[in-house]
Amino acid sequence: MAKKEKSEYMIQAVSHALDLLEQFHGDDVDELGVTELSKRLRLHKNNVFRLLATLESRGYIEQNKVTENYRLGLKSLELGQTFIKKMGLLHQAKPVLDSIVEACNETAYLAIFKEGHIVYLDVVETHLTVRVVSRVGSRLPAYATAAGKVHMAYMSEEELDNLLPTEELKAYTEYTITDRGKLKENLKEVTEKGYALDNEELDLGVRCVAAPIRDYTRRIIGSLSISGPSIRFTDERIQEELMPLVVKAADELSTRLGFHKS
Repeated sequence: MAKKEKSEYMIQAVSHALDLLEQFHGDDVDELGVTELSKRLRLHKNNVFRLLATLESRGYIEQNKVTENYRLGLKSLELGQTFIKKMGLLHQAKPVLDSIVEACNETAYLAIFKEGHIVYLDVVETHLTVRVVSRVGSRLPAYATAAGKVHMAYMSEEELDNLLPTEELKAYTEYTITDRGKLKENLKEVTEKGYALDNEELDLGVRCVAAPIRDYTRRIIGSLSISGPSIRFTDERIQEELMPLVVKAADELSTRLGFHKS
């Protein structure tokens, strides 16, 4: 008896649901309405609405109550993050982290952004005695870290306003940027330069430089950073050695994850 092709086992309703989710792929698509989805999928509006209702009940789709359009829900994000952490990002980042440390003998981190904080997923430490204390697994304020600024710099104005409190930001050191306006100016510089700096803004005596990691969707899914004592992280060394190194490493990791510069 001939073995059936897997395509013969396809369930049409499931296939349509996945087709619907895939319509939200790409940076230029945030929300879609029932009419637009009906045209794209070539399905009756009633069928599209039933698919949306099912996916919404499970958290994969959510409705904007103001526009009544639909967008991806948190469940979709959670699944994507699970894949990134367990299958893609961590696995691909390890040799890149090793190469950074081999090149500069300073501590290198892999981080992701989560709910206004930076979470370090992995670290390769320097062999030098004086080093930064490892913070893998810790949740750190994004605005006071180079890794966090990399993520915040590419957010929309609305996302930033929702993320940052209206009052002055908490100061962790005398160098922490606590004014919203000044922070936004700093983030604008990050987008222009392609990297971010932490000049003793979280811990006195510690400086950091970070660059964004993108995947095949062109979205920023993480960051690579190099941290160390400010006595070794001079302006000259950062500009001539560490910044080019972390930017190149982040670009290499992004390429491994399917990102292609246009």
